[in-house]
Amino acid sequence: MTTSVSDALCAELISLADAPREVPPFSARHAELTPESGYCAAARLHANRLSRGWKAVGRKIGFTNRTLWDRYGVHEPMWGTVYDRTLCRATNDRVTIPLAGLVQPRIEPEICFMLKAKPPQSGRPEDLLASIEWIAHAVEIVQCYHPQWKVTLADCTAANGLHGRLAFGTPIPVAEVKELAALLPALEVELSKQGTVVDRGRGANVLGSPLLALAHFIGVLARQPEAPALRAGEIVTTGVLTDAHPVKAGETWTTALRGLPLPGLTVTFA
Repeated sequence: MTTSVSDALCAELISLADAPREVPPFSARHAELTPESGYCAAARLHANRLSRGWKAVGRKIGFTNRTLWDRYGVHEPMWGTVYDRTLCRATNDRVTIPLAGLVQPRIEPEICFMLKAKPPQSGRPEDLLASIEWIAHAVEIVQCYHPQWKVTLADCTAANGLHGRLAFGTPIPVAEVKELAALLPALEVELSKQGTVVDRGRGANVLGSPLLALAHFIGVLARQPEAPALRAGEIVTTGVLTDAHPVKAGETWTTALRGLPLPGLTVTFA
């Protein structure tokens, strides 16, 4: 993008964070916008947030669920930053998530990892597991500034990977779960709204396994030398296991998992 277009997009991203609203897709108004220049715009938004006291605490990987690619028209994963101000702490696997400031929010049940070391660029599960301290069930709330969730990959990369909020349940140390790499693809999750099941998903939906989603992300970052490298202490959430479903204040949603000793979450929206 030209400098003037980049400046305009960055200013719009900051204004949307301050005054959330629907706007026409960035890609429809900026013909030069590419996924790569979208990441550059997101990096400028990130720098603005850091200057205002926000702290980065992890990353989200989006569109790892290949069953959703045709539906949304985005055919490869992307990523964004999770902040202290977007992370919601669950207590006893119950959490209240405020929706104020989010546009068209949707709920996504996921698997997240806490890193204890910088992960290697490797597709070998044992190499990746050696860099992970714990695993937890997570719920990400994504958002979309564009009408009817009509997006391109470039729209997503510019908008910090569509990240809105992240909450996670009781962590389980990786060392306590035998054969974790083999169990993750077969993991099953059930998502319910007000007590009624609305969707089901499996670990294999996210690029074959949440561990493989992490491996893919590490490879993406290796091709983006300007992006911060993953480091110890970061939370990485690996993508939606089901579809993403619209949520509203006053609703209570629950999840249940089978195949791993991870408790489900009860999520109330405020």
